[in-house]
Amino acid sequence: MAAEDFDPDNTGYISTEKFRSLLQRHGSELDPHKLEVLLALADSNSEGRICYQDFVNLMSNKRSNSFRQAILQGNRRLCSKALLEETGLSLSQRLIRHVAYETLPREIDRKWYYDSYTCCPPPWFMITITLVEVAFFLYNGVVLDRFVLQVSHPLYLKNALLYHPQLRAQAWRYLTYIFMHAGIEHLGLNVVLQLLVGVPLEMVHGAARISFVYVAGVVAGSLAVSVADMRAPVVGSSGGVYALVSAHLANIVMNWSGMKCQFKLLRMAVALICMSFEFGRAVWLRFHPSAYPPCPHPSFMAHLGGVMVGITLGVIILRNYEQRLQDQTLWWIFLSIYVIFVLFAIFWNIFAYGLLDLKLPPPP
Repeated sequence: MAAEDFDPDNTGYISTEKFRSLLQRHGSELDPHKLEVLLALADSNSEGRICYQDFVNLMSNKRSNSFRQAILQGNRRLCSKALLEETGLSLSQRLIRHVAYETLPREIDRKWYYDSYTCCPPPWFMITITLVEVAFFLYNGVVLDRFVLQVSHPLYLKNALLYHPQLRAQAWRYLTYIFMHAGIEHLGLNVVLQLLVGVPLEMVHGAARISFVYVAGVVAGSLAVSVADMRAPVVGSSGGVYALVSAHLANIVMNWSGMKCQFKLLRMAVALICMSFEFGRAVWLRFHPSAYPPCPHPSFMAHLGGVMVGITLGVIILRNYEQRLQDQTLWWIFLSIYVIFVLFAIFWNIFAYGLLDLKLPPPP
């Protein structure tokens, strides 16, 4: 498709008449839901023209914010039946439809995702990170000969992966602590939430965006501990998990009427109860008499760091399905706040421990 065929004067726009003629000639080659979106775009435009670059981006699954506004503000309603009402779908198609209704609040986005998703690549990030976490836990269980409350073992802190305040100069520990868990009860809930929430989100929004939210939550978690609970170590993937779950729950609340997932109120209540239970366990463990005094048990502040990432950066990502984040003002605001916090925490770790003359537990 050459630009000069539809925009001979290089104005950057296509007339709606040429756009409709293109759809009539090639409509049979398009997915039915994608054709429906294109027709909605043509009917919603009152100026008699469509941005050529928007059209090119649309056909390559890169929809701009102006495209979404053209659809949402248009006076044409999608006339075909809802995706949920379609019958005769295969098992894989029903799964994709289920994921669409679990994560996307707008019918036009659900149909777009349903036609565009190819499972290539699959949701590899969440599955891989979960398998690695389980593998490290099983290895530590064998080495320590303990699977329940591993954190209470005297040798637990000697692992090179967890974050310890005396070893905070070893930068990898701010990330690798996610591969250490307090016990099977800690790992189990994190794995369940990662798979039930993280995998569908990755299927819709892609590995790049979901891994960014997850890793940002992990880093914010360990840095929050180093600033607010300076004497405590930290373990577990709760920072990343709480970032994803918090973003997902906040997105549901903000788009309550549009989210069509079944039993959403009950499921939100169950998710909040599970998160509260896990957070309560972490608080109890933090103040429980330590198995390796004077070092306390791991901190719970990583959970709160993850929540803050989820309700800021995470929500912006989940609310902008296939939209360019650089077009969103709030994205830059929240990203700037996050970067400022990271820089502040780095300087805090370099200077504050010495200035406060804090008595840290001895290195393991």
